[in-house]
This record gives sequence, C-alpha cells and structure tokens, in this order.
Amino acid sequence: MRKLDKLVLKSFMGPFVVTFFIVLFIFLMQFFWLYMDDLIGKGLSINLILEMMMYMSATLVPMAMPLGILLASIMTFGNLGESYELVAVKSSGISLFRFMRPLTLFILFIVAGMFFFSNYVIPKANLKAFSLLYDMRNKKPTMSIKPGIFNKGIGSFAIRIGAKSKDGVNIDDVLIYDHTNTQANNNVIAAESGKMYLSNDKRYLVFELSKGWRYEFKKDDSGAYEQQRMYFKHWTKVVDVSSFEFSRTQEDLFRTNEEMMDISMLGKNIDSLSKVTNSDIKELRRNTGHFLSVIKSDNSYKELTEQVGRYTNKLADTPSYKNTLMSTLSDSAKGAVAERLVVDVQSLQRYANIFQTNFEINNKKLNEFDMEWHKKFTLSFACLVLFLIGAPMGAIVRKGGLGMPAVISISFFVIYFVLSSTGEKLAKQAKLTPMEGMWLATVALMPIALLVLIQARNDSSVFRKEAYLLFWTKVKTFFAKWFQRNKTSIKVK
Repeated sequence: MRKLDKLVLKSFMGPFVVTFFIVLFIFLMQFFWLYMDDLIGKGLSINLILEMMMYMSATLVPMAMPLGILLASIMTFGNLGESYELVAVKSSGISLFRFMRPLTLFILFIVAGMFFFSNYVIPKANLKAFSLLYDMRNKKPTMSIKPGIFNKGIGSFAIRIGAKSKDGVNIDDVLIYDHTNTQANNNVIAAESGKMYLSNDKRYLVFELSKGWRYEFKKDDSGAYEQQRMYFKHWTKVVDVSSFEFSRTQEDLFRTNEEMMDISMLGKNIDSLSKVTNSDIKELRRNTGHFLSVIKSDNSYKELTEQVGRYTNKLADTPSYKNTLMSTLSDSAKGAVAERLVVDVQSLQRYANIFQTNFEINNKKLNEFDMEWHKKFTLSFACLVLFLIGAPMGAIVRKGGLGMPAVISISFFVIYFVLSSTGEKLAKQAKLTPMEGMWLATVALMPIALLVLIQARNDSSVFRKEAYLLFWTKVKTFFAKWFQRNKTSIKVK
C-alpha cells in the first residue's frame, strides 16, 4: 500500500508544480497588463520591477493555489484513468476514497500551510507591494526632451530645441519659456546653440547656451508693459529635476488597511470598532432621552435615528401643534416657545446626523475588517473543496493532458470566482453578513463536490463523453428505424 501512496503522490506532484507556476505567471502578467499604462515610460530600474514581481507573486498565491490544485488533480486522476491504472487499483479491491487518501492528507497539509501563509506572509507582502506600487504609479515620467516639440513636463519651463546630437549633449535652436512667476510668455530665452546635460548628482538639468537673446516684459511706473532685450554670448540656466527621481513613501502610512493585517490585528480592530459603535448608541440614547420619551433600551442605532427623524419632522410641522400644546399658551409665550422649539429641533437634527455619519463610517470599516478576517480561512478552505471536485472528476472523465482537464478546471474556477466576487460585493453592500458573503462560494461548491465524489465512487458515466456519444448514437438509430418503417408502410399502401 505504501508503494501505491508513493505512486499517487508522485503522479500528482509533477502536474501540480507545473500548473501552479503557470497559473501564477498568468495572474502576474494580468496584474502588469492592468497597470501597464501607469508604469511604462517612467524609467523604472529592473531591480524595482523584479522587486514588484516578487511581492505581487506572494499576494497572488491564494488565487493561483486553488486553480493549480484543481487542474493538477483532474490531470492526475485523468491520466491514471486513461491508462487504466485506476481500473486496476479498483479491481484489486481498493476503493477510490482509499486511493485518494494520501493526496487528501497532502492537500490538508497545503490548506494549513495556506492559512499560515495568508495570515503571516501575505499581509507583509501586501504592505510591500502596494506601497511600492503607489510610489511607482506616482513617479513622474522619464525626463525626455525631444527635438521639434515643446516639452512642458520640466518644472515651470516650456522648452523646445530644434535639433540635438546623437550623444544628447549638443543642441541647436533653443527656445525656453520661463513660467516661474507667471503663466504668460513674459520671459523668453532664445539661443542659437548650446549644451544640455545632467549634474553629477542627477538633480539638476544644466543648459549652457551660446549666442542668444533674453526677452522680458515688465510693467513700468505707469502700469504699461515694456520689453527688455539682452544679448548674451554665453549664459547658463539650471533647472531642478529632482522631482523625477524615484522616492519611497513610508510603509506605516499603509498599515491601517485591512489587507495589511493578520488575524490578531483584525480581531483587535473589530473589537475596538464594536466598542465604539456600542458607545455611540448609548451616547445617542443618553443625549436624546430628554427629547424622545419613546426610546427603548433595546432599539438599534438605525431605529433610534429614524425615531429622531420622525420626531424632528413632526415638531417642524408647527401648524399641527396649534390645536394642541400651542393653543394652551398665552399669545406672549407662543413666540418664545416656538423659537425655543425650533432651536431644539435643529440641534437634535444636527446631533443625529453627526452620529449617523460616524456610525455608517465605523460600520463600513467594521464590515471590511470582518470580511478580511473570514477571507483568511475561505482562501485556504477553497483548496480542499476544489480538490474534492477535481480528483473524482478526473476519475470520471478519464482524460489526461491539458485539453479536457483545462476546460473543466477553468469552468469550475470561473464558477468559484464569480460566486466569490458576488458574495464579497454583497457583503460590502451589507446585503449579506461578512460571514455569508465570504463563505458563499465554498458552501455553494460543497454539494457539487459531494455529488461528484458519489458519482466517481459508483463509476457513474454522467460526466463521461463516451456515454453521451453512445446515447446520441442510440437516438439516431431509433429515429432511422422509425423513418424506415414509416417509409415501408407508405409504399405498401
């Protein structure tokens, strides 16, 4: 039996390693395709690109692992079924479940490893990746002065050169508009030739111009503009280009995001936000109790704010009170009471609106923390669910290679991805609780996994192509015979 376990594990490990890295590479290329416009043309070094690829590869592992396991399990059991090794094992009295046991234990080990990976590695990788991505996206494009066009991306200058040498240093027909003090073209520099180069520390762009003119428009004492023109043989202009350098933002600014936290940090934030929400509800009851005598201690925050709204709207409708409370007051007291009533109503409305806004913000953040907490478990558990679908599906289909297994695995992964995205979106919109939204995909696929396991255990032909081809052949034969009998009976008549 140990040889059989080694056979199964050896048959699975090869396809698993290959498919996992292929899927990871595809997801990584999808990421770069998504942010390609933000990264191209900024002169990023190859080291930064490789660093980003390393961090993003770590963050994409939870997405690539389930698909890799699904595809590898279908390929493994499909190959064993196609070569009749699975039939030989079953004929020797070994059940499919026993045959799957070593792989199931291995997948359980991966599930546990994925949980620790999601809890400890991914938060740090997310912090590194997204902070680096933020800096890369906000880096200015590479400074490039092209001949014949105005270049406006260098500080407050608009620079045009007629031509430049192959080394990019010697330039001719230079025109510079200086917009440092104004947006108008009041300060112009024109030169026949010169040199253009970066300083040793790469922070300044130096123009050494020859044989040119400086034109400057200034107001005189009367308020009219006058032009000043100065000829120069040699003139140097230094432009600060330090903003084009790549700079890193402090990572601590991103640590408050829920994707950068582990389970313990998420739990602390959930607990603190829950306490803040409960404290807000108690404070609202305490501060509005002298206005609303109908408030009950078991009312939710939403019910409290709705009561405040109904009460203030009712008080604002002053004519409805003329026949009740206001009618019992003297004419001299009605004005003071009405004025005081309006002030109290407006104060109550502002107070309720402030607390409602704070509650919605805290509740949204609490929802995000709770969703991320459940995601640590759902991503790991998805590996087991998709394995329980893929292994028996491969035993039923009995097709190896990348053809049929790839089609089946992609189909199930699309179903999983759609259900997962739908559940997450519904949880963000508070249509479902965080637990219901994040566990929607895995819970929905569990019955499918059990159904496929039962069908594979009973050697069902439900998912086998040959069974449908045989059924179609029988249908065609039946109708051919039926048409032949009808044709013969018509000839006899």
